[in-house]
Amino acid sequence: MPFTDRTEGGEQLADRLVETGVDVDLVCAIPRGGLPVGRAVADRLGVPLDVVVATKLGAPSNPELAIGAVAGDGSYWLNDDLVGQLRVDDAYIQQEREREAEVARRKVADYRGGEPLPDVAGKRVVLVDDGIATGATAIACLRQLQATDAAEVILAVPVAPASARADLRDEADRVVVADEPRPFQAVGRHYREFGQVTDAEAIDLLEQ
Repeated sequence: MPFTDRTEGGEQLADRLVETGVDVDLVCAIPRGGLPVGRAVADRLGVPLDVVVATKLGAPSNPELAIGAVAGDGSYWLNDDLVGQLRVDDAYIQQEREREAEVARRKVADYRGGEPLPDVAGKRVVLVDDGIATGATAIACLRQLQATDAAEVILAVPVAPASARADLRDEADRVVVADEPRPFQAVGRHYREFGQVTDAEAIDLLEQ
């Protein structure tokens, strides 16, 4: 296991960003698990920390498997291939989309006072999470940022499958991964401690 916890994951990710010469103006984390990682990265790079919100759409038989995601601005993204493989019907997708859109709206209210995105115009932004599995929430957040006037949008995570760079190269200007284990398992299996981050803990990390 490469990381003790998310904070150590963020520290190793920050080292990788420095090694690769990444120069940014803002770190944006995906709540909640991305906040401890983002805090470590922002502190190391000496830039502010903010959030971009998205919530995943879970598969009918496996809620932890993301078939898509709803962004904090109400837009959504679907993994059409996975939806087809699992034969997920439109009624289920609509129901889950409405439910998760409300969850995303509440998160935006909690973390950003109702404003979906920070001001990223002309800025070089690093989007951070604790890892990538399906990439659904990362894609939804990246598309929100790419739709702005940000100068550059970089996706950075401590752990991801080796395929992530190719899978996400059309979504981010750059993808930086600290560790690409083979075989890749669930994100949490690459941390010794991977407990849930509470909203209170996440907000405290954001406000530090």
